[in-house]
Amino acid sequence: MTENVQIYWQRCMEMFRSNVSDQQFQTWFSPMRLKSYDAATKELTVFIPSQFFFEYLEEHFRRLIHVTIRRFFGEDVTLSYKVEVADNVTVNQESDNSLVPETAPSTFAPNKSPKLEQAVGLAADLDSQLNVHQSFSNFIEGTSNKLPRSVGQAIAEHPEQQAFNPLFIYGPSGVGKTHLVNAIGLRTKELHPEKRVLYLSAHLFMVQFTDARKNNVFNDFMHFYQSIDMLIVDDIQELAGLTATQNAFFHIFNHLRQNGKQIIMTCDRPPVSLQGMEERLVTRFKSGLMAEMEKPEEQLRLSILHSIVKHDGLSIPDEVLNHISHSVTTSVRELEGIIHSLLAYSVVYGKDIDIEFAQRILAGRIKVEKKDVTIDQIITCTCEHFNVKEEDVFGKSRKANIVTVRQMSMYLAHKHTKLTASKIGIYVGNRDHATVLHGIKTIDGRLKVEKELRRDLEELEGKLIGKAL
Repeated sequence: MTENVQIYWQRCMEMFRSNVSDQQFQTWFSPMRLKSYDAATKELTVFIPSQFFFEYLEEHFRRLIHVTIRRFFGEDVTLSYKVEVADNVTVNQESDNSLVPETAPSTFAPNKSPKLEQAVGLAADLDSQLNVHQSFSNFIEGTSNKLPRSVGQAIAEHPEQQAFNPLFIYGPSGVGKTHLVNAIGLRTKELHPEKRVLYLSAHLFMVQFTDARKNNVFNDFMHFYQSIDMLIVDDIQELAGLTATQNAFFHIFNHLRQNGKQIIMTCDRPPVSLQGMEERLVTRFKSGLMAEMEKPEEQLRLSILHSIVKHDGLSIPDEVLNHISHSVTTSVRELEGIIHSLLAYSVVYGKDIDIEFAQRILAGRIKVEKKDVTIDQIITCTCEHFNVKEEDVFGKSRKANIVTVRQMSMYLAHKHTKLTASKIGIYVGNRDHATVLHGIKTIDGRLKVEKELRRDLEELEGKLIGKAL
């Protein structure tokens, strides 16, 4: 046996080791011994300890073994096993090569750096990296996600159709984009198990691309991705500014699209707003269907809360759920976090979940955005509080109650807006700035001695603050 054959076999063993766990290698690969290699017939013969070994290797590692030996011994190599027990050869077995493609590309685990020697070819050999807990069964439909959900279901049911290829789903963080694309992948696998479906983040794609170039396996990296039937890439904006990675993705995108393979992407913004992305990629992103997922509307937020509570077997009053759905307007993820926080605090402190308790939890999690109070709001609110018509305030009436409303409006506008005295005067019946300054000074003096007027002011400011939230 030539020295080269021994070197090739040693390299095969090293690749086996790099693609299985230590326990699997020690149990199933370490006992394998090279018997011979016939260069004329291209036949490689390997000793194994038992018939059971042969059956197990053929069932679980056949593709890995054949892809590996073909890499070093040539595409036309055949593999035979000889079962050896107590140094006596007993049975000769020939491995079935018929199901291994002659030009089978290499692959790697999607959640790791590229390992080009792993088994490929069938969908069953590929870990799709899909989250089985994010399916259509627990994806709640609402107005804000109806279009992308409907399109996603259509793609899963008929992946061969190209009307929605690529599908570009965009929207702010936390609205359910990742859940939806996982649901599409899972439904596709359910209805079409022969399809090779792969989900991964754009960041992971970048890491794999970098590792592939570093380890001189770039061709294998490209072959693997070009073998996918449905490629799902989450957070595509992560590729911004990465020219080399974008170039690789561009060629993969073109290959898949030209061969009728489905591409699905998520992004936190529409393609036209992507900075640092090559124009040729942006153009391709826009060539299919762009579906926006908006922040969930209140009814959808409430439905999601009920779904979470039912799924987790919790008991939370409807009034609390209504309060949360009204208060939390940003994301589905935030809703889930608040429910889990309520449960945790309730268990730790032994308190029932009620409105007051929920408000305390929400206070530490919700950022309230304060809007500017307008003078129109001030005038309307003040007139309603004192039961006075706005046209009377704008007019020339000198009745005490109307003057009070007029001057209180001036006072509040001076305190809660950035308008000058002249501007305030224009809004309150075209009065000059001296009249406005007099009105402000009058109310300020009265507040120091009139308790009832101070209470009126506090109520008015409370109403105005409520309008600004």
